[in-house]
Amino acid sequence: SEPFRQFMLAQTREDDINLFVRISGYEYDSLDELSFWVLMPAFVTSELKTAFQIGFILFLPFLIMDLVVASVLMAMGMMMLSPVIISLPFKIMFFVLIDGWALIIGTLAASYGV
Repeated sequence: SEPFRQFMLAQTREDDINLFVRISGYEYDSLDELSFWVLMPAFVTSELKTAFQIGFILFLPFLIMDLVVASVLMAMGMMMLSPVIISLPFKIMFFVLIDGWALIIGTLAASYGV
């Protein structure tokens, strides 16, 4: 379990560790003494924060596409046509053209810095 523990220590944000140390009520002199039961939820919380940040960065360009398509459809007088029907193929094409999966996986792998 020691390699896994060192990996979690290296990847966990200090704020998250401090939060769970405070919640646990125990005092630790160094990170090496940190309980696994404090380190594990801190690591998971830290990874969830990273996942939400990546999700938000992915969401923004797609939101802009929806707004542009909705504006164009409204300008053309097509109020009853759902913008999702038109924008979804453009979103998929955009994701494929920028090689989205490689960008996501590359960003995740680079975030570990091991």
